[in-house]
Amino acid sequence: MTAAPEVIGWAPGGAVRLLDQTRLPAEEVWLEIDTVPEMVEAIQSLRVRGAPLIGVAAAMGLAAATVARGNASRVWVEQAAAELEAARPTAVDLSWAVARMRDAAAATGDDSEQLARALREEAQRVWDDERAMSEALGAAGAELIPDGATVLTHCNTGALATGGLGTALAAVLVAHSQGKGISVIATETRPLRQGARLTAWELSRAGVPAQVIVDSAAGAMMAAGEVDLVITGADRIAANGDAANKIGTYGLAVLARAHDIPFYIAAPRSTFDATLQSGDAIPIEQRDPAEIAAAPGADALNPAFDVTPAGLIAALITDRGVIYPPLDAGIRRILE
Repeated sequence: MTAAPEVIGWAPGGAVRLLDQTRLPAEEVWLEIDTVPEMVEAIQSLRVRGAPLIGVAAAMGLAAATVARGNASRVWVEQAAAELEAARPTAVDLSWAVARMRDAAAATGDDSEQLARALREEAQRVWDDERAMSEALGAAGAELIPDGATVLTHCNTGALATGGLGTALAAVLVAHSQGKGISVIATETRPLRQGARLTAWELSRAGVPAQVIVDSAAGAMMAAGEVDLVITGADRIAANGDAANKIGTYGLAVLARAHDIPFYIAAPRSTFDATLQSGDAIPIEQRDPAEIAAAPGADALNPAFDVTPAGLIAALITDRGVIYPPLDAGIRRILE
């Protein structure tokens, strides 16, 4: 199988090395971050993005900042954790990872060297866990992709979103490595074009045949019989299976149902939020209207995510196998 591209790591001095995704695909620029404000900026500006990778980056950033500070206390760690957790509201992997870092700090004394060591070790475990989960769900998802299938996907769900093999793209990459002869249709994903810039870049590197379409062409492609299944990722999945993902995902699920095409969502356990009973309670990030190219004087709305009801989801692909309806029962099972 083609190795996932390197997107995050540790610099020799203990800082976090991040591939700046805002510069792709034109150039590969690496950042070194060892302060909380720098990591918050990187998350909010989408230099690092994708629900699982945001969590990994926040954990590693907190560890790096603790080392750089030199005299960090548990009180300081709590304040820094709160800043990181608030950086983006929809992706639950962020709060999942930060909660693990809080627990690691709480179990350590206030000796700054011990605290720094404990946080570095826990951040590494967070990253390792996300990579392991992405490999497992990739294997599970590949079983749902028939030989010769064309998979439609939305936004970006590979290593650039996870720090590992990916979520939806993990299933694609595993199926490709199995010689299934598949191809991919990637939506452009307006307004920031993560599909055209990032997904296409990853698929090209992996040698997977792929075409990019504008978002509004998805229905026509389905009607023409050009799509066999849809697989997307998610940023938060409620206890009943409602799933928040990049804006436009809900529309794809409706189109897939209308054309009798299976619609799947791939996500690790870190993306499930059992504290929310339904998608109605998922916070939806509103991004800067300036990201939308509108005529001067025209107002713009820029929600970053929408929520797909559980009833439109054929199955959830997870690191503990595939969950078929009723989704709520399956979610309870894997989270136990």
